[in-house]
Amino acid sequence: MRPSVVGVRRRCAGLALSAALALTGTGCGTLSSARQADTVPLPAPAPARAASRDLDSLDARAAVDPALASASEAAPTPAPLIAQATPAAAPPAAEEVDEIYDPWEPFNEKMFEFNYRLDKYVLKPVANVYRKVMPEPFQILIANGFDNIRWVPRFINNLLQGKFAGAGREMARFLINSTAGIGGLFDPAKDYWGIAPSKEDFGQTLGVWGSGPGPYLVLPLLDPMTVRDGIGRGVDMFLDPLGYVLPFVWERLGMRLGETINDRALNYDLYQGVEETTLDLYSAVRHYYLRRREQQIRE
Repeated sequence: MRPSVVGVRRRCAGLALSAALALTGTGCGTLSSARQADTVPLPAPAPARAASRDLDSLDARAAVDPALASASEAAPTPAPLIAQATPAAAPPAAEEVDEIYDPWEPFNEKMFEFNYRLDKYVLKPVANVYRKVMPEPFQILIANGFDNIRWVPRFINNLLQGKFAGAGREMARFLINSTAGIGGLFDPAKDYWGIAPSKEDFGQTLGVWGSGPGPYLVLPLLDPMTVRDGIGRGVDMFLDPLGYVLPFVWERLGMRLGETINDRALNYDLYQGVEETTLDLYSAVRHYYLRRREQQIRE
């Protein structure tokens, strides 16, 4: 058991991070940028998923944790670099989650630090170069395209959770954006018809069905998760249409890496300075991620 002082610091960290995240989030005219404010802050700015990404696979986009290779948000497993768990509205962080089940904390903290440094010294510099050669409007188009392709997991999870209206919205968004939105590059469904995207994933579906979250887990190159959400990401990855369009693993990894760099560029300054003002970043991210997932399951 850690000293009570640490508990106080962690409580303050959770509150500070939640407050900072609640202030983030921005749109971009008629181009639906999904700079989140869902899918998952991270030890460094987390890439918010475009158009309907939360924290964001990453989403939410999610809490926050850098990574480089696979997984998504709705979040497939093979490639998120930073957790996209950044909500449009930060969940309440009133009470401290002392009941958090984190039996692998020593390991998780090491992986968290690894991912943080990977984001700081590799992903962020690459994203900085990328955003200098790729104008932001084009970054948004790319993010919207990826989001449109991944409508299938969201549609199916809405059905599995009994959210038939949400499933109908996902179907409508896909049809509208694939046609009027030129293959999903634009988001007229949201911009002109007010049809906002949902953020359902199979981890939430398991929660709705009564499954507990299980131990908290941080793995290299992946977003923070619980065992339940890790299983959910595997199922969502199986449902991801890109896995069938791109049958080879190296193709999927390359596509996912490009998407991650694009998302990171879109959210380059997100959470800037949060790590410097948070006493215990690992605990703050964990607190936020678990709170956010609880909120998503209740919604």
